[in-house]
Amino acid sequence: MISTDTLSKFSLFAGLPETLLAEIAAISTETAVPKGEFIFREGESADKLHFLIKGSVVLRVKLTSRPESITVSFVSSPYQSFGWSGVVAPHHYTSSAESDEDSSLLIIPAQPFLELLEKSPEHGFTVMKRIAEIIADRLRNSRQALLKTM
Repeated sequence: MISTDTLSKFSLFAGLPETLLAEIAAISTETAVPKGEFIFREGESADKLHFLIKGSVVLRVKLTSRPESITVSFVSSPYQSFGWSGVVAPHHYTSSAESDEDSSLLIIPAQPFLELLEKSPEHGFTVMKRIAEIIADRLRNSRQALLKTM
């Protein structure tokens, strides 16, 4: 099980109380993902949040105008999150995530995580604001990547 000390290093969880971190740790799992393996694919149902512990993950989207996917972002620094679609309706991944090197991930199931946030609305609001920042950042990255293809 991941420690609350490690969880607090993730920007999404910074400043959360120890009791909430312990509850998040209790529903979390760590997993190893070998290089080249897909973590999730664009359009699939999203029911988890993903966090990089070590390694690198590339996020790609398909364009109808091109046969190949384009890279919109790299998740390569420890403690970054991705796969936010698990907590945002309509709960479908908006990109594909592939391990760019052997990686270690923290996985949190979305529904129990949302239930924890609902029990602690002041901290849940903080976390959801941070998720909105991640979405905005990925949107900027995607926009830049798309403009480069034109």
